[in-house]
Amino acid sequence: MKIKDILTNTFGYTPKDSYQFSLPDNHEKNTAQDNKQIPDESPNVFTNLDENLDYIKTKYNLLINSDIVTREFILNARGKQYKAFLLYIDGMVDSQVLNDFVLEPLMMRNKNNLFNSEQNRVISESSTNNITVRKVKKFNLADCVENCLIPQNNVEHQSSFEDIFSGVNSGNCALFVDTLNVAFDIDVKGFKQRSIDKPENEIVIKGSHEAFVENIRTNTSLLRRFMNNESLVIEGLEVGKITKTKCAVCYMSNIANSDLVAEVKYRINNLDVDSILSSGQLEQLISDNNSLGLPKAISTERPDNAVQHLLEGRVVVLVNGSPYALILPAIMIDFLTSPEDRNLKSIFANFLRAIRIICSFFALLLPGLYVSITSFHIEIIPTELLYSILAAREGVPFPIIFEILIMEISFEIIREASLRVPSAIGSTIGIVGALVIGQAAVSAGIVSPILIIIVAITALSSFAIPDYTFSFHLRVFRFLFILLGYAAGFLGIGTGLFVYICMICDMQSFGVAYSTPYSHIKNSKNAGIVLPPIWKREDRSVFLGTKRVKKQEHISMKWREK
Repeated sequence: MKIKDILTNTFGYTPKDSYQFSLPDNHEKNTAQDNKQIPDESPNVFTNLDENLDYIKTKYNLLINSDIVTREFILNARGKQYKAFLLYIDGMVDSQVLNDFVLEPLMMRNKNNLFNSEQNRVISESSTNNITVRKVKKFNLADCVENCLIPQNNVEHQSSFEDIFSGVNSGNCALFVDTLNVAFDIDVKGFKQRSIDKPENEIVIKGSHEAFVENIRTNTSLLRRFMNNESLVIEGLEVGKITKTKCAVCYMSNIANSDLVAEVKYRINNLDVDSILSSGQLEQLISDNNSLGLPKAISTERPDNAVQHLLEGRVVVLVNGSPYALILPAIMIDFLTSPEDRNLKSIFANFLRAIRIICSFFALLLPGLYVSITSFHIEIIPTELLYSILAAREGVPFPIIFEILIMEISFEIIREASLRVPSAIGSTIGIVGALVIGQAAVSAGIVSPILIIIVAITALSSFAIPDYTFSFHLRVFRFLFILLGYAAGFLGIGTGLFVYICMICDMQSFGVAYSTPYSHIKNSKNAGIVLPPIWKREDRSVFLGTKRVKKQEHISMKWREK
């Protein structure tokens, strides 16, 4: 304990209760006054316009904020004038829309706001037996402003400042009118955003060339365009006590399992965090924990891929500000499947799937197998190849484990460096760096040529995995199997592989076994390794428990029956 106390006192850090600086007394008084002016809970809109303006000035710090605008003006309605003001954020609204469709109708004198204030409004008229019955409604300022004076497509009444600020922060403007205890949330968004472009990470030859963007409404419209069905439900949720990030839970109401939809919404609604800025963060917060680090949700930038999974009965989650959609649940075979597979004939798609499975095997186990064979099981190598390996390693002074770790770590450094440098020279650094370092290492006698081949095949195999997260998992656990192979040969790799498979079989993703349909054994229904021809894909996957099992008739190509 004495040694621990000495180290703690020497190197430890204890936060100070007071610091050696002081602020002027006036600043402390002003700070105390500002804190008193801000209530703990957001109140409702006041009927007095000046009170609303003072509250907004306090909440938005208008004395120091340069992009928060309050535009005060006189509103004309039914021959009377009312004080009013607009609240919006400069740079997030369309100035022309704000001027032409909000300020001009409210400020200018026109036939809509010059009626006598005593005049009532006819809301319905019917004739029965030559008797005309009219229903009239007395003048209401809030209804007049919304229904007669603002020719904008989306206007909502809001009575809470919290709801008003949420709309303003997302690019709307808020209209406050004297004597009214409600404000008008008007859609005038006009901030700059990235246009729809080609996918960068999920490239296909046959298929759509549109990708998600950072705006959630653009992404939902892409889903609507591909789906073209009223059964598509898009529920809006907010996550984050500070950021209040908008999320959308999308599913087919007549296909998706209701329990699956409820589970996804339950997990998202029960997140007690300050902020969510990307779909990657949300995926970590709602996925089941696992020590292997395997992904539990499919992350895609392709709307056609998301729609395909919606039609299978899965749930898609969109996050505002992220160009990737989360598809839930996910099983292991999903991460070895490319969107291209559905556009190819089954014989070609199955060939590519087999290649990817072999690549995943190489990416995970090939370096470990090489270490175990050269260290413990030399007798299984053909004699001629063994002589070549021994001759190549004759001048290498380091053990095999040191060689392979050096080369694997060097390649990971090259890969990471090529991602971080500007794209114009990134590919050049990756290719030239690998060639130069590999050739120089062989010439210097640090590594053997056969090891360069092993590392290169392993790296290429990891690039063939369609999902980046799953590929990352294989890259990390490759080092574990290298150490197991060096420690105990095939016995170490076999034991590690047995534990690895057992842990995968024990994993679940939103109630679905991760190793489905192989453990527990079920009818795969088009979710297995072998993809049947498109005319035989009649049923949806059993493990999803969908409301509609059939997705096409037994004889789908009716033209063949004629």
